[in-house]
Amino acid sequence: MPETIERHDTDILILGAGGAGLFAALHAKQAAPELEITVAVKGLLGKCGCTRMVQGGYNVALAPEDSIERHFMDTIEGGKWLNNQELAWTLVTKAVERVHELENEIGCFFDRNPDGTLHQKAFAGQSFDRTVHKGSLTGIEIIGRLMEQVMARGIARLEEHRALALIPEANGERIAGVLLLDMRTGSFRLVRAKAVLLATGGGPTMYLYHTPSGDKSTDGMAMALRAGLPLLDMEMVQFHPTGLLAGGVETRLTGTIIEEGLRGSGGHLLDGAGERFMARYDAKEERATRDIVARAMFEEMRAGRVGPNGGLFVTMRHLDPAMVRRDFKGMVERCRDVGFDLVSGLVEVVPTAHYMMGGVAFAPDCATELPGLFAAGEDTGGVHGANRLGGNGVANSTVFGGIAGDAMAAWVRREGRLTEPDEAAIDAALVHARHPLEQPAGDLNGIRERLYRLMWDEVGIIRTGDGLKAAQGTLLDLEAELRATGVATPDRRFNLTWQDWLNLESQLVVSRAVCAAAIAREDSRGAHFRTDFPVTGALDQSANTICRYEDGEIVVTTSPVAFTHVRPGQSLIDPARDAAE
Repeated sequence: MPETIERHDTDILILGAGGAGLFAALHAKQAAPELEITVAVKGLLGKCGCTRMVQGGYNVALAPEDSIERHFMDTIEGGKWLNNQELAWTLVTKAVERVHELENEIGCFFDRNPDGTLHQKAFAGQSFDRTVHKGSLTGIEIIGRLMEQVMARGIARLEEHRALALIPEANGERIAGVLLLDMRTGSFRLVRAKAVLLATGGGPTMYLYHTPSGDKSTDGMAMALRAGLPLLDMEMVQFHPTGLLAGGVETRLTGTIIEEGLRGSGGHLLDGAGERFMARYDAKEERATRDIVARAMFEEMRAGRVGPNGGLFVTMRHLDPAMVRRDFKGMVERCRDVGFDLVSGLVEVVPTAHYMMGGVAFAPDCATELPGLFAAGEDTGGVHGANRLGGNGVANSTVFGGIAGDAMAAWVRREGRLTEPDEAAIDAALVHARHPLEQPAGDLNGIRERLYRLMWDEVGIIRTGDGLKAAQGTLLDLEAELRATGVATPDRRFNLTWQDWLNLESQLVVSRAVCAAAIAREDSRGAHFRTDFPVTGALDQSANTICRYEDGEIVVTTSPVAFTHVRPGQSLIDPARDAAE
Protein backbone atom coordinates (compact mmCIF):
# COMPACT_ATOMS: atom_id res chain seq x y z
CA MET A 1 0.00 0.00 0.00
CA PRO A 2 1.49 3.42 -0.97
CA GLU A 3 2.74 5.62 1.85
CA THR A 4 0.50 8.57 2.68
CA ILE A 5 2.52 11.77 2.90
CA GLU A 6 1.23 15.04 4.28
CA ARG A 7 2.20 17.88 1.98
CA HIS A 8 2.21 21.59 2.47
CA ASP A 9 3.97 24.65 1.11
CA THR A 10 5.88 27.55 2.61
CA ASP A 11 7.99 30.35 1.19
CA ILE A 12 11.11 29.71 3.28
CA LEU A 13 11.89 26.50 5.17
CA ILE A 14 14.62 26.62 7.81
CA LEU A 15 16.07 23.33 9.06
CA GLY A 16 17.41 23.86 12.57
CA ALA A 17 16.61 26.19 15.46
CA GLY A 18 20.02 27.12 16.83
CA GLY A 19 21.64 30.51 16.48
CA ALA A 20 21.87 30.24 12.68
CA GLY A 21 18.32 29.04 12.11
CA LEU A 22 16.58 31.47 14.45
CA PHE A 23 18.60 34.47 13.28
CA ALA A 24 17.78 33.53 9.69
CA ALA A 25 14.07 33.35 10.49
CA LEU A 26 14.08 36.79 12.12
CA HIS A 27 16.08 38.44 9.36
CA ALA A 28 13.97 36.90 6.60
CA LYS A 29 10.76 38.02 8.33
CA GLN A 30 12.08 41.54 8.77
CA ALA A 31 13.31 41.75 5.17
CA ALA A 32 10.11 40.33 3.63
CA PRO A 33 7.18 40.40 6.10
CA GLU A 34 4.78 39.03 3.50
CA LEU A 35 6.61 35.69 3.26
CA GLU A 36 5.60 32.59 5.20
CA ILE A 37 8.58 31.24 7.11
CA THR A 38 8.66 27.80 8.71
CA VAL A 39 11.27 26.51 11.15
CA ALA A 40 11.60 22.73 11.39
CA VAL A 41 13.52 21.44 14.40
CA LYS A 42 14.42 17.95 15.56
CA GLY A 43 13.56 18.76 19.17
CA LEU A 44 11.67 21.63 20.82
CA LEU A 45 12.26 25.25 19.93
CA GLY A 46 14.81 26.77 22.28
CA LYS A 47 15.40 23.49 24.12
CA CYS A 48 17.76 21.59 21.83
CA GLY A 49 20.86 22.11 19.74
CA CYS A 50 24.34 23.35 20.55
CA THR A 51 24.01 27.15 20.58
CA ARG A 52 22.10 27.04 23.88
CA MET A 53 25.02 25.03 25.32
CA VAL A 54 27.59 27.75 24.56
CA GLN A 55 29.32 28.71 27.79
CA GLY A 56 32.25 30.89 26.85
CA GLY A 57 31.03 33.70 24.67
CA TYR A 58 31.11 35.66 21.45
CA ASN A 59 34.26 37.02 19.81
CA VAL A 60 34.01 40.57 18.53
CA ALA A 61 36.48 43.43 18.14
CA LEU A 62 34.97 46.28 20.19
CA ALA A 63 37.73 47.80 22.31
CA PRO A 64 39.67 50.78 20.91
CA GLU A 65 42.90 48.82 21.37
CA ASP A 66 41.51 45.91 19.32
CA SER A 67 40.63 45.84 15.62
CA ILE A 68 38.78 43.72 13.09
CA GLU A 69 42.13 43.24 11.35
CA ARG A 70 43.60 41.73 14.50
CA HIS A 71 40.55 39.49 14.96
CA PHE A 72 40.88 38.46 11.30
CA MET A 73 44.58 37.62 11.61
CA ASP A 74 43.95 35.60 14.79
CA THR A 75 41.26 33.67 12.91
CA ILE A 76 43.45 33.02 9.86
CA GLU A 77 46.55 32.10 11.83
CA GLY A 78 44.51 29.92 14.18
CA GLY A 79 42.99 28.26 11.11
CA LYS A 80 46.49 27.57 9.73
CA TRP A 81 45.75 29.45 6.50
CA LEU A 82 43.05 27.06 5.30
CA ASN A 83 40.19 29.52 5.90
CA ASN A 84 38.15 30.95 3.07
CA GLN A 85 39.29 34.51 3.65
CA GLU A 86 36.12 36.11 2.29
CA LEU A 87 34.08 34.13 4.82
CA ALA A 88 36.50 34.91 7.65
CA TRP A 89 36.44 38.62 6.82
CA THR A 90 32.65 38.55 6.78
CA LEU A 91 32.71 36.88 10.19
CA VAL A 92 34.89 39.46 11.93
CA THR A 93 33.27 42.53 10.33
CA LYS A 94 29.64 41.48 10.73
CA ALA A 95 30.22 40.25 14.31
CA VAL A 96 30.46 43.90 15.37
CA GLU A 97 27.00 44.62 13.93
CA ARG A 98 25.52 41.39 15.24
CA VAL A 99 26.55 41.82 18.88
CA HIS A 100 24.86 45.22 18.97
CA GLU A 101 21.81 43.70 17.32
CA LEU A 102 21.75 40.98 19.96
CA GLU A 103 21.66 43.58 22.73
CA ASN A 104 19.59 46.36 21.21
CA GLU A 105 17.05 44.44 19.11
CA ILE A 106 16.98 40.85 20.38
CA GLY A 107 17.19 41.82 24.07
CA CYS A 108 20.26 39.93 25.27
CA PHE A 109 21.95 41.09 28.47
CA PHE A 110 25.70 40.51 28.45
CA ASP A 111 28.09 41.18 31.32
CA ARG A 112 29.41 44.73 31.56
CA ASN A 113 32.32 46.61 33.06
CA PRO A 114 31.78 49.25 35.79
CA ASP A 115 31.90 51.97 33.09
CA GLY A 116 29.02 50.33 31.19
CA THR A 117 31.04 48.89 28.32
CA LEU A 118 30.68 45.22 27.43
CA HIS A 119 33.01 43.01 29.44
CA GLN A 120 35.31 40.93 27.24
CA LYS A 121 37.29 38.05 28.67
CA ALA A 122 40.35 36.15 27.55
CA PHE A 123 40.11 33.07 25.37
CA ALA A 124 42.96 30.90 24.12
CA GLY A 125 44.58 31.49 20.75
CA GLN A 126 43.74 35.19 20.59
CA SER A 127 45.93 38.25 20.81
CA PHE A 128 43.29 40.32 22.61
CA ASP A 129 40.60 39.72 25.24
CA ARG A 130 37.54 40.06 22.97
CA THR A 131 35.01 37.46 24.16
CA VAL A 132 31.63 38.99 25.11
CA HIS A 133 29.66 36.76 27.46
CA LYS A 134 26.86 36.27 29.97
CA GLY A 135 28.76 34.59 32.78
CA SER A 136 29.32 31.04 31.54
CA LEU A 137 25.74 30.72 30.21
CA THR A 138 26.03 32.85 27.07
CA GLY A 139 24.24 30.40 24.80
CA ILE A 140 21.17 30.14 27.00
CA GLU A 141 20.89 33.94 27.03
CA ILE A 142 21.12 34.16 23.22
CA ILE A 143 18.77 31.29 22.42
CA GLY A 144 16.25 32.32 25.06
CA ARG A 145 15.91 35.80 23.60
CA LEU A 146 15.90 34.57 19.98
CA MET A 147 13.15 32.08 20.81
CA GLU A 148 11.02 34.84 22.32
CA GLN A 149 11.42 36.99 19.22
CA VAL A 150 10.58 34.14 16.84
CA MET A 151 7.43 33.29 18.79
CA ALA A 152 6.37 36.94 18.89
CA ARG A 153 6.55 37.27 15.11
CA GLY A 154 4.23 34.41 14.16
CA ILE A 155 6.88 32.31 12.44
CA ALA A 156 5.55 28.80 11.83
CA ARG A 157 7.14 25.89 13.68
CA LEU A 158 7.42 22.17 13.02
CA GLU A 159 8.81 20.83 16.27
CA GLU A 160 10.04 17.26 16.73
CA HIS A 161 10.38 16.91 12.98
CA ARG A 162 13.61 15.45 11.66
CA ALA A 163 14.73 16.19 8.13
CA LEU A 164 15.32 13.04 6.08
CA ALA A 165 16.25 14.20 2.59
CA LEU A 166 16.73 17.29 0.47
CA ILE A 167 14.37 16.88 -2.49
CA PRO A 168 15.29 18.51 -5.83
CA GLU A 169 12.75 19.58 -8.40
CA ALA A 170 11.90 17.08 -11.12
CA ASN A 171 14.50 18.44 -13.56
CA GLY A 172 17.17 18.68 -10.83
CA GLU A 173 17.85 22.37 -11.42
CA ARG A 174 16.98 23.64 -7.93
CA ILE A 175 15.71 22.46 -4.58
CA ALA A 176 11.98 21.79 -4.35
CA GLY A 177 11.63 20.99 -0.66
CA VAL A 178 12.48 18.62 2.16
CA LEU A 179 11.09 15.27 3.29
CA LEU A 180 10.52 15.32 7.06
CA LEU A 181 9.55 12.75 9.66
CA ASP A 182 7.09 13.79 12.37
CA MET A 183 8.72 11.95 15.26
CA ARG A 184 5.57 12.19 17.41
CA THR A 185 3.32 10.30 14.99
CA GLY A 186 5.83 8.52 12.76
CA SER A 187 4.23 10.06 9.68
CA PHE A 188 6.07 11.63 6.77
CA ARG A 189 5.66 15.21 5.60
CA LEU A 190 6.89 16.87 2.41
CA VAL A 191 7.36 20.61 2.72
CA ARG A 192 7.82 22.43 -0.55
CA ALA A 193 9.63 25.74 -0.29
CA LYS A 194 10.97 28.45 -2.55
CA ALA A 195 14.16 28.57 -0.49
CA VAL A 196 15.60 26.20 2.13
CA LEU A 197 18.24 26.85 4.80
CA LEU A 198 20.40 23.99 6.04
CA ALA A 199 21.23 24.95 9.64
CA THR A 200 20.94 21.68 11.53
CA GLY A 201 24.34 22.02 13.23
CA GLY A 202 27.22 19.61 12.94
CA GLY A 203 28.15 17.90 16.16
CA PRO A 204 30.90 15.23 16.11
CA THR A 205 28.95 12.80 18.28
CA MET A 206 30.62 9.79 16.68
CA TYR A 207 33.56 10.02 19.10
CA LEU A 208 33.97 8.33 22.48
CA TYR A 209 34.11 11.69 24.29
CA HIS A 210 31.98 14.44 22.77
CA THR A 211 30.31 17.68 23.82
CA PRO A 212 27.30 18.27 21.51
CA SER A 213 23.72 17.78 22.61
CA GLY A 214 22.14 14.38 22.13
CA ASP A 215 20.05 15.45 19.14
CA LYS A 216 23.15 16.27 17.08
CA SER A 217 24.12 13.47 14.68
CA THR A 218 25.51 15.29 11.60
CA ASP A 219 22.18 14.88 9.76
CA GLY A 220 22.60 18.04 7.69
CA MET A 221 26.01 17.04 6.37
CA ALA A 222 24.75 13.54 5.61
CA MET A 223 21.77 14.91 3.66
CA ALA A 224 24.05 17.29 1.78
CA LEU A 225 26.39 14.45 0.81
CA ARG A 226 23.51 12.32 -0.46
CA ALA A 227 22.20 15.29 -2.43
CA GLY A 228 25.54 15.53 -4.25
CA LEU A 229 26.82 18.67 -2.52
CA PRO A 230 30.54 19.14 -1.80
CA LEU A 231 31.82 19.10 1.80
CA LEU A 232 34.97 21.05 2.57
CA ASP A 233 37.84 20.07 4.93
CA MET A 234 35.96 17.28 6.69
CA GLU A 235 39.16 16.02 8.33
CA MET A 236 39.15 19.09 10.57
CA VAL A 237 37.36 17.95 13.73
CA GLN A 238 38.03 20.09 16.77
CA PHE A 239 38.66 18.56 20.17
CA HIS A 240 38.06 20.92 23.06
CA PRO A 241 40.86 20.34 25.59
CA THR A 242 38.76 20.24 28.73
CA GLY A 243 35.78 17.93 28.68
CA LEU A 244 34.54 16.88 32.10
CA LEU A 245 35.50 13.32 33.05
CA ALA A 246 32.69 12.43 35.43
CA GLY A 247 33.40 8.78 36.10
CA GLY A 248 32.71 6.40 33.22
CA VAL A 249 32.09 7.12 29.55
CA GLU A 250 28.41 6.26 29.95
CA THR A 251 27.60 9.13 32.35
CA ARG A 252 25.73 12.00 30.71
CA LEU A 253 28.06 14.74 31.96
CA THR A 254 31.23 13.05 30.72
CA GLY A 255 32.54 15.02 27.75
CA THR A 256 30.65 18.22 28.53
CA ILE A 257 32.86 21.28 28.50
CA ILE A 258 34.73 22.96 31.30
CA GLU A 259 34.98 26.27 29.50
CA GLU A 260 38.07 27.75 27.89
CA GLY A 261 37.78 30.94 29.90
CA LEU A 262 39.25 29.03 32.86
CA ARG A 263 42.55 28.70 31.04
CA GLY A 264 42.21 32.21 29.65
CA SER A 265 41.95 33.51 33.22
CA GLY A 266 45.06 31.67 34.37
CA GLY A 267 43.88 28.12 35.06
CA HIS A 268 46.53 25.40 34.94
CA LEU A 269 46.52 21.95 33.36
CA LEU A 270 48.17 19.24 35.45
CA ASP A 271 49.17 15.66 34.78
CA GLY A 272 48.25 12.76 37.04
CA ALA A 273 51.11 13.62 39.40
CA GLY A 274 49.89 17.22 39.76
CA GLU A 275 52.61 18.75 37.56
CA ARG A 276 52.11 21.35 34.82
CA PHE A 277 53.14 20.12 31.37
CA MET A 278 52.05 22.60 28.68
CA ALA A 279 55.40 24.45 28.66
CA ARG A 280 56.91 21.35 27.02
CA TYR A 281 54.54 21.72 24.06
CA ASP A 282 54.00 25.44 23.42
CA ALA A 283 55.31 28.78 24.67
CA LYS A 284 51.74 30.01 25.22
CA GLU A 285 51.20 27.09 27.59
CA GLU A 286 47.53 26.75 28.57
CA ARG A 287 46.54 29.65 26.29
CA ALA A 288 47.69 27.93 23.12
CA THR A 289 45.07 27.11 20.50
CA ARG A 290 42.73 24.20 21.11
CA ASP A 291 44.45 21.84 18.67
CA ILE A 292 47.83 22.26 20.40
CA VAL A 293 46.45 21.86 23.92
CA ALA A 294 44.27 18.86 23.02
CA ARG A 295 47.20 17.12 21.31
CA ALA A 296 49.50 17.79 24.27
CA MET A 297 46.91 16.35 26.63
CA PHE A 298 46.46 13.28 24.45
CA GLU A 299 50.23 12.71 24.47
CA GLU A 300 50.28 12.91 28.27
CA MET A 301 47.42 10.43 28.44
CA ARG A 302 49.15 8.01 26.04
CA ALA A 303 52.25 8.22 28.22
CA GLY A 304 50.18 7.10 31.21
CA ARG A 305 50.56 10.29 33.24
CA VAL A 306 46.87 10.33 34.14
CA GLY A 307 44.38 10.68 36.97
CA PRO A 308 42.16 7.98 38.50
CA ASN A 309 39.72 7.90 35.54
CA GLY A 310 42.39 8.10 32.84
CA GLY A 311 42.24 11.88 32.34
CA LEU A 312 44.22 14.95 33.38
CA PHE A 313 43.37 17.87 35.66
CA VAL A 314 42.43 21.53 35.39
CA THR A 315 42.81 23.66 38.52
CA MET A 316 42.05 27.21 39.63
CA ARG A 317 43.19 26.77 43.22
CA HIS A 318 46.13 29.16 42.84
CA LEU A 319 43.76 32.01 41.83
CA ASP A 320 41.48 34.29 43.85
CA PRO A 321 38.58 32.10 45.06
CA ALA A 322 36.13 35.01 44.96
CA MET A 323 36.99 35.66 41.30
CA VAL A 324 36.49 32.01 40.38
CA ARG A 325 33.12 31.84 42.14
CA ARG A 326 31.99 35.13 40.59
CA ASP A 327 33.23 34.72 37.02
CA PHE A 328 32.65 30.99 36.62
CA LYS A 329 29.54 30.38 38.69
CA GLY A 330 28.08 27.91 36.19
CA MET A 331 31.31 25.93 35.97
CA VAL A 332 31.69 25.81 39.74
CA GLU A 333 28.18 24.40 40.05
CA ARG A 334 28.63 21.89 37.25
CA CYS A 335 31.80 20.55 38.81
CA ARG A 336 30.18 20.40 42.24
CA ASP A 337 27.34 18.31 40.77
CA VAL A 338 29.78 15.49 40.02
CA GLY A 339 31.94 15.82 43.12
CA PHE A 340 34.72 18.18 41.99
CA ASP A 341 35.79 21.41 43.67
CA LEU A 342 36.76 23.88 40.93
CA VAL A 343 37.59 26.67 43.40
CA SER A 344 40.18 24.93 45.55
CA GLY A 345 40.66 21.43 44.16
CA LEU A 346 41.31 19.48 40.97
CA VAL A 347 38.81 18.68 38.19
CA GLU A 348 39.53 15.67 35.99
CA VAL A 349 39.18 16.42 32.29
CA VAL A 350 39.76 14.81 28.89
CA PRO A 351 39.90 16.22 25.34
CA THR A 352 36.42 15.97 23.87
CA ALA A 353 35.12 16.12 20.28
CA HIS A 354 33.48 19.50 20.05
CA TYR A 355 33.09 21.10 16.63
CA MET A 356 33.44 20.35 12.94
CA MET A 357 35.32 23.03 11.03
CA GLY A 358 34.46 21.23 7.79
CA GLY A 359 31.06 21.20 6.15
CA VAL A 360 29.02 22.23 3.14
CA ALA A 361 30.82 24.57 0.75
CA PHE A 362 28.97 27.89 0.68
CA ALA A 363 29.34 31.49 -0.50
CA PRO A 364 29.49 34.65 1.65
CA ASP A 365 25.74 35.11 1.00
CA CYS A 366 25.20 31.54 2.29
CA ALA A 367 24.20 30.16 -1.13
CA THR A 368 25.25 26.61 -2.04
CA GLU A 369 25.76 25.13 -5.49
CA LEU A 370 22.14 23.87 -5.48
CA PRO A 371 19.98 26.92 -6.35
CA GLY A 372 17.50 27.76 -3.62
CA LEU A 373 19.46 25.90 -0.94
CA PHE A 374 21.36 28.03 1.54
CA ALA A 375 23.52 26.95 4.50
CA ALA A 376 24.77 28.56 7.71
CA GLY A 377 26.37 27.62 11.02
CA GLU A 378 28.22 24.42 11.80
CA ASP A 379 26.74 22.67 8.75
CA THR A 380 29.17 24.74 6.68
CA GLY A 381 32.91 24.68 6.02
CA GLY A 382 35.50 27.32 5.21
CA VAL A 383 35.06 29.94 7.93
CA HIS A 384 37.44 28.46 10.51
CA GLY A 385 39.99 26.61 8.40
CA ALA A 386 41.92 23.97 10.33
CA ASN A 387 41.05 25.22 13.83
CA ARG A 388 38.20 27.30 15.27
CA LEU A 389 39.04 29.91 17.88
CA GLY A 390 36.96 29.63 21.03
CA GLY A 391 34.24 32.29 20.81
CA ASN A 392 34.13 32.27 17.00
CA GLY A 393 31.49 29.54 16.89
CA VAL A 394 28.40 31.40 18.10
CA ALA A 395 29.62 34.45 16.15
CA ASN A 396 29.68 32.26 13.03
CA SER A 397 26.13 31.00 13.60
CA THR A 398 24.56 34.38 14.28
CA VAL A 399 26.52 36.30 11.62
CA PHE A 400 25.79 33.89 8.79
CA GLY A 401 22.29 33.07 10.04
CA GLY A 402 21.38 36.73 9.66
CA ILE A 403 23.03 36.91 6.24
CA ALA A 404 21.15 33.78 5.14
CA GLY A 405 17.80 35.25 6.19
CA ASP A 406 18.43 38.44 4.22
CA ALA A 407 19.69 36.50 1.19
CA MET A 408 16.78 34.04 1.15
CA ALA A 409 14.22 36.84 1.37
CA ALA A 410 15.86 38.58 -1.58
CA TRP A 411 16.11 35.28 -3.51
CA VAL A 412 12.41 34.47 -3.03
CA ARG A 413 11.33 37.95 -4.07
CA ARG A 414 13.63 37.87 -7.10
CA GLU A 415 13.29 34.36 -8.49
CA GLY A 416 11.74 32.06 -5.92
CA ARG A 417 8.92 29.76 -6.96
CA LEU A 418 7.37 26.53 -5.83
CA THR A 419 8.37 23.69 -8.13
CA GLU A 420 7.29 20.11 -8.66
CA PRO A 421 9.49 17.77 -6.61
CA ASP A 422 11.27 14.72 -7.97
CA GLU A 423 8.79 12.01 -6.99
CA ALA A 424 11.40 9.29 -7.56
CA ALA A 425 13.67 11.00 -5.02
CA ILE A 426 10.79 11.12 -2.52
CA ASP A 427 10.05 7.42 -3.02
CA ALA A 428 13.73 6.50 -2.60
CA ALA A 429 13.95 8.54 0.61
CA LEU A 430 10.83 6.85 1.99
CA VAL A 431 12.23 3.38 1.27
CA HIS A 432 15.48 4.42 2.91
CA ALA A 433 13.79 5.74 6.05
CA ARG A 434 11.48 2.73 6.46
CA HIS A 435 14.28 0.21 5.97
CA PRO A 436 15.13 -0.38 9.68
CA LEU A 437 11.44 -1.03 10.45
CA GLU A 438 11.57 -4.02 8.12
CA GLN A 439 14.76 -5.66 9.43
CA PRO A 440 15.22 -8.05 12.39
CA ALA A 441 16.13 -6.30 15.63
CA GLY A 442 19.81 -6.16 16.54
CA ASP A 443 22.38 -4.53 18.78
CA LEU A 444 22.40 -0.87 17.81
CA ASN A 445 24.20 0.08 21.00
CA GLY A 446 27.05 -2.29 20.16
CA ILE A 447 27.45 -0.70 16.72
CA ARG A 448 27.46 2.75 18.29
CA GLU A 449 30.08 1.85 20.89
CA ARG A 450 32.37 0.36 18.24
CA LEU A 451 31.98 3.52 16.16
CA TYR A 452 32.84 5.67 19.20
CA ARG A 453 36.01 3.71 19.94
CA LEU A 454 37.09 3.44 16.29
CA MET A 455 36.82 7.17 15.66
CA TRP A 456 38.54 8.03 18.97
CA ASP A 457 41.43 5.61 18.42
CA GLU A 458 42.06 5.93 14.68
CA VAL A 459 40.39 9.12 13.36
CA GLY A 460 40.80 11.33 16.40
CA ILE A 461 43.39 13.69 17.85
CA ILE A 462 46.46 11.85 16.54
CA ARG A 463 46.22 9.84 13.30
CA THR A 464 48.31 7.52 11.16
CA GLY A 465 47.91 6.51 7.53
CA ASP A 466 47.62 2.81 8.41
CA GLY A 467 45.10 3.51 11.16
CA LEU A 468 42.97 5.67 8.88
CA LYS A 469 42.92 3.07 6.11
CA ALA A 470 41.98 0.34 8.56
CA ALA A 471 39.23 2.59 9.94
CA GLN A 472 37.94 3.16 6.43
CA GLY A 473 37.31 -0.55 6.01
CA THR A 474 35.78 -0.92 9.47
CA LEU A 475 33.37 1.95 8.82
CA LEU A 476 32.10 0.14 5.72
CA ASP A 477 31.65 -3.01 7.80
CA LEU A 478 29.70 -1.08 10.44
CA GLU A 479 27.54 0.48 7.75
CA ALA A 480 26.72 -2.96 6.34
CA GLU A 481 25.97 -4.27 9.83
CA LEU A 482 23.64 -1.34 10.46
CA ARG A 483 21.79 -2.00 7.21
CA ALA A 484 21.15 -5.56 8.37
CA THR A 485 19.96 -4.43 11.80
CA GLY A 486 16.43 -3.30 12.49
CA VAL A 487 14.40 -2.01 15.42
CA ALA A 488 12.37 -4.07 17.85
CA THR A 489 8.95 -2.57 17.22
CA PRO A 490 7.24 -1.33 14.04
CA ASP A 491 5.28 1.29 16.01
CA ARG A 492 6.49 4.58 14.55
CA ARG A 493 5.17 6.89 17.29
CA PHE A 494 8.11 8.33 19.22
CA ASN A 495 10.10 5.25 18.26
CA LEU A 496 13.42 6.33 19.76
CA THR A 497 15.19 3.19 18.56
CA TRP A 498 14.25 4.14 15.00
CA GLN A 499 15.65 7.62 15.62
CA ASP A 500 18.85 6.06 17.00
CA TRP A 501 19.16 4.01 13.82
CA LEU A 502 18.77 7.10 11.63
CA ASN A 503 21.26 8.99 13.81
CA LEU A 504 23.81 6.21 13.44
CA GLU A 505 23.39 6.14 9.69
CA SER A 506 24.16 9.87 9.46
CA GLN A 507 27.14 9.51 11.79
CA LEU A 508 28.57 6.64 9.77
CA VAL A 509 28.44 8.33 6.37
CA VAL A 510 29.92 11.55 7.79
CA SER A 511 32.59 9.52 9.62
CA ARG A 512 33.52 8.04 6.26
CA ALA A 513 33.94 11.55 4.87
CA VAL A 514 36.12 12.57 7.83
CA CYS A 515 38.28 9.48 7.37
CA ALA A 516 38.62 9.86 3.58
CA ALA A 517 39.59 13.52 3.87
CA ALA A 518 42.12 12.69 6.61
CA ILE A 519 43.73 10.10 4.33
CA ALA A 520 43.91 12.62 1.51
CA ARG A 521 45.60 15.34 3.60
CA GLU A 522 49.23 14.25 3.78
CA ASP A 523 50.49 16.92 6.13
CA SER A 524 49.63 18.08 9.64
CA ARG A 525 47.96 21.33 10.50
CA GLY A 526 45.45 22.52 13.04
CA ALA A 527 43.08 19.82 14.21
CA HIS A 528 44.53 17.28 11.76
CA PHE A 529 47.75 15.61 12.90
CA ARG A 530 49.33 12.57 11.26
CA THR A 531 52.41 10.98 12.77
CA ASP A 532 53.48 9.77 9.31
CA PHE A 533 53.24 13.35 7.96
CA PRO A 534 54.00 15.44 11.07
CA VAL A 535 55.21 18.57 9.24
CA THR A 536 52.92 21.31 7.94
CA GLY A 537 53.31 21.78 4.20
CA ALA A 538 54.15 25.08 2.53
CA LEU A 539 51.46 27.54 3.64
CA ASP A 540 51.45 29.36 0.31
CA GLN A 541 50.45 26.08 -1.35
CA SER A 542 47.60 25.34 1.05
CA ALA A 543 44.65 23.43 -0.36
CA ASN A 544 41.21 22.47 0.87
CA THR A 545 39.93 18.91 0.66
CA ILE A 546 36.55 18.44 -1.04
CA CYS A 547 34.39 15.35 -0.42
CA ARG A 548 31.56 14.19 -2.66
CA TYR A 549 29.35 11.11 -2.38
CA GLU A 550 29.34 9.25 -5.69
CA ASP A 551 27.63 5.86 -6.10
CA GLY A 552 28.08 5.09 -2.42
CA GLU A 553 31.76 6.08 -2.37
CA ILE A 554 33.40 9.13 -0.81
CA VAL A 555 35.52 10.79 -3.49
CA VAL A 556 38.07 13.39 -2.35
CA THR A 557 39.67 16.10 -4.48
CA THR A 558 41.57 19.24 -3.51
CA SER A 559 41.36 22.92 -4.39
CA PRO A 560 43.96 25.66 -3.73
CA VAL A 561 43.16 28.20 -1.02
CA ALA A 562 42.52 31.68 -2.44
CA PHE A 563 44.48 34.26 -0.43
CA THR A 564 42.12 37.14 -1.17
CA HIS A 565 43.03 39.39 1.77
CA VAL A 566 46.44 38.33 3.02
CA ARG A 567 49.10 35.80 2.06
CA PRO A 568 51.27 33.68 4.38
CA GLY A 569 54.07 35.81 5.75
CA GLN A 570 51.95 38.96 5.55
CA SER A 571 49.63 40.64 8.07
CA LEU A 572 46.78 43.13 7.99
CA ILE A 573 47.77 44.48 11.41
CA ASP A 574 49.42 47.91 11.23
CA PRO A 575 52.40 47.90 13.65
CA ALA A 576 52.48 51.72 13.69
CA ARG A 577 48.82 51.86 14.73
CA ASP A 578 49.39 49.29 17.47
CA ALA A 579 52.44 51.18 18.73
CA ALA A 580 50.48 54.43 18.83
CA GLU A 581 47.76 52.79 20.89
